[in-house]
Amino acid sequence: QLQLVESGGGLVQPGGSLRLSCAPSGFTLYYYTITWFRQAPGKEREGVSCISKSGSSTNYVGSVKGRFTISRDNAKNTVYLQMNSLKPEDTAVYYCAVVRLGAAYKDMCIMTSNAMDYWGKGTLVTVSS
Repeated sequence: QLQLVESGGGLVQPGGSLRLSCAPSGFTLYYYTITWFRQAPGKEREGVSCISKSGSSTNYVGSVKGRFTISRDNAKNTVYLQMNSLKPEDTAVYYCAVVRLGAAYKDMCIMTSNAMDYWGKGTLVTVSS
């Protein structure tokens, strides 16, 4: 069964940092564009960041620009989301998801939830003092 597994969530004080990881089970990330989403209590799921298949392109939602960094390590078959200067409003369940785009789109990534092929079950990030 193809699935993604997120890890690294937890409780952190405002201003702190966390690094989330996402690794697949049953397939390789090499062929996929990867996106991190989050869903806060009572809110809709939103795209946070994505990285292209080639790794050359990334994108971020405005509220996390300059604080979060997405990266991928194809050798380790893992994608990361480094989150710095965390704020209480970053509190949410964070999900990774992947979509396989055509070869012509190797330098593109998308943050549209209904376009994703596979999802993880999420990891909870709580930012609180």
